[in-house]
Amino acid sequence: MELHIWSLVISAVAVLGGNVLQQPLASKPSTIPPLGFGTWNLDTSNVSEAVSAALQAGYRHLDCATAYGNQKEVGRGIADGLNQTGLKRSDIWITSKLWNDHHDPSLVEEALNQTLSDLGLDYLDLWLMHWPVASGPDGNKLDYLDAWNAMAKLHQTDKLRNIGVSNFSPVQLRDLIVTSGTKPAVHQFEIHPYLPQQAWIDAHKTLGIAVTAYSPFANTNPTYKPGDNDPPFLLTNTDMLAIAAERGCTTAQVALVWGMSRGYSVIPKSSHVNHLKENFAALKCKLHDGDLDRIHALSEKYLKRFNNPSFGVKLFEGLQDS
Repeated sequence: MELHIWSLVISAVAVLGGNVLQQPLASKPSTIPPLGFGTWNLDTSNVSEAVSAALQAGYRHLDCATAYGNQKEVGRGIADGLNQTGLKRSDIWITSKLWNDHHDPSLVEEALNQTLSDLGLDYLDLWLMHWPVASGPDGNKLDYLDAWNAMAKLHQTDKLRNIGVSNFSPVQLRDLIVTSGTKPAVHQFEIHPYLPQQAWIDAHKTLGIAVTAYSPFANTNPTYKPGDNDPPFLLTNTDMLAIAAERGCTTAQVALVWGMSRGYSVIPKSSHVNHLKENFAALKCKLHDGDLDRIHALSEKYLKRFNNPSFGVKLFEGLQDS
């Protein structure tokens, strides 16, 4: 698998020769804050309060999406959080995502405009293609190039600072870059100790593409219904509990520090103020090299991908637990 990934990376670099239309992370802040606040599955009844509380707790990176169905409420939380903290819009990083039903190039700008309206913003720091899948009257299909080119055109306006992708396979990422000539600034995908994806992360470093990890707590997310052969919940795994006790941290903080130490941003979520504050305190949690190695080794026993929706198309080809 690792050789497969690296052969694709090398071919992409060779074809591009470093000439791409988008420079990585052309925004302020110049890099994504490593610890973000996710809004997936946050209920509309309290998401505004949670987002505002997150900003007041210190988060400066918010992750949103049309598909989450709560962007209007997130927008109200952003407005209140900025008001409560005295922050300016330019002080925070906001990501959102294009959903599958708007991959038709004629619909892409409409989707962006709706997202900006819902969030109450003039621009996004980052807009991702949520999946390499287009949904229409005839079902789902792998289809991303035309939508990506439409996103690239919008990137030239003042509505977008960066564009990127989410949930792409090595073949799809190479195809996107080589065919369009526009490199994603960021790729967001599932990463946690049960799915470390080291070779895939290393490939992105070579390509100069930043990475954001969703589901950093693995199967703790209630969306992932337990299966018969699932590993133990990450935050109650005995190794995680032991490391947390040794370092005076929570298991959630240990999971987040492990991720950030590998060079990418993480986007935990919580609707509880105490928990989101606790997660943000991960920035003060210190792990030893041996701890990081011990956590990484969990995948040797419990390798598991949890987010693999039934779109009826092949996803994650060539990656761990595809």
